[in-house]
Amino acid sequence: MMKQHLSTDAGKELTEKIGLVYQINVSPKKLGFEEVTCIVDLEKGEVTKGKYEGGKVDATFSFKDDEFVKVATGKMNPHIAFIRVVSVLRKKFTPDIFPKPSKL
Repeated sequence: MMKQHLSTDAGKELTEKIGLVYQINVSPKKLGFEEVTCIVDLEKGEVTKGKYEGGKVDATFSFKDDEFVKVATGKMNPHIAFIRVVSVLRKKFTPDIFPKPSKL
């Protein structure tokens, strides 16, 4: 679907306007496990599956499968998906996982 859009006049205009490379990781259930990686290259106007071989990507987005579908179809605001990921990370990285400062 993205490849088709990038081949249209609107897609070509988007490529000229943005010119960045995005990596999108989609996991079936849990972020970081069994991910499928897609590269949306808005420098060249290409979409490929797998790792980016042209250097470093400009931004990486990770989604669970169901959230990606909701964002892609416009049923979920991308900011909401981002806030959910941040709240999950905050739960995992609480201050108690760090050692207490030693008294000298």
